[in-house]
Amino acid sequence: MIFQEKDSSRIVIDEWTGFLWAMFLVLPTVPHLLVGFVLFRFFDIVKIFPANFFQNQLPGGYGVVMDDVAAGIYANVILHILIRYVNL
Repeated sequence: MIFQEKDSSRIVIDEWTGFLWAMFLVLPTVPHLLVGFVLFRFFDIVKIFPANFFQNQLPGGYGVVMDDVAAGIYANVILHILIRYVNL
């Protein structure tokens, strides 16, 4: 561990990766980006299964990245539902 902590705030590649998953196949308009970001941050904080499992069980940086990927996928699904059915 370079910074002596498992998920250092100085490393943001995991956040970028998760947000890119949140925006997968979404037209990048300002409302979509804002809602996608909020949804991603919500799921990243709440850590619904399997995100919490990934963070706690996978070694080193794998768990750090995979919990954000899971959060991004959850955000993406909700964002697509909002775009389709709420005309976001």
